[in-house]
Amino acid sequence: MTAMTTDTTPAAGPARRLVLASASPARLGLLRQAGMAPEVIVSGVDEDALSASTPHELALLLAEAKAAAVAGRPEAADALVIGCDSVLELDGAALGKPADAEEATARWKAMRGRSGVLQTGHCVIDARSGDRASATASTTVCFGEPSDAEIAAYVASGEPLHVAGAFTLDGRSAPFVERIEGDHGNVIGLSLPLLRRLLGELGTPVTDLWV
Repeated sequence: MTAMTTDTTPAAGPARRLVLASASPARLGLLRQAGMAPEVIVSGVDEDALSASTPHELALLLAEAKAAAVAGRPEAADALVIGCDSVLELDGAALGKPADAEEATARWKAMRGRSGVLQTGHCVIDARSGDRASATASTTVCFGEPSDAEIAAYVASGEPLHVAGAFTLDGRSAPFVERIEGDHGNVIGLSLPLLRRLLGELGTPVTDLWV
């Protein structure tokens, strides 16, 4: 009888280190669900200190600033660094995280029954070579018409104070969004199809980052 043997060779890890320059649990969750295991290094960029002429440009500028801030640190010297930032474009204005409950309430009353465009800037920097690729993904969000009582309850939960546009698809505000036109992940915080294209521009197939 031939003896059975067990292969104890450890599985190969990803070809490159991946670093997410964001404290967003939603972005981290999207990357993990797609088979990646990024390290998290928060950029510390002051979002209020940056400005741009359009929400589309602002989202990209913020993403590039976050990625660059982390890619320049010694602890990320050999990594691929992902920076992202989202803003909701409504009536031509860029709406980030509301400053307080009063602003969050006013936002929802202005958004209900209307559509906005969630702009998410993406920037990937190869800290080893200094090469970068960046773009902004846009998704139209069609809001429902929550009542004043529903808005008050949602704001009281505290959730809208921590997310761009005062809403998210993976939380308590999901029932208040009627539909979206575009990439679902982009609204949560990161477009995986766009990320794949940006990684490809830098010569790294997304499959090389699977664990």
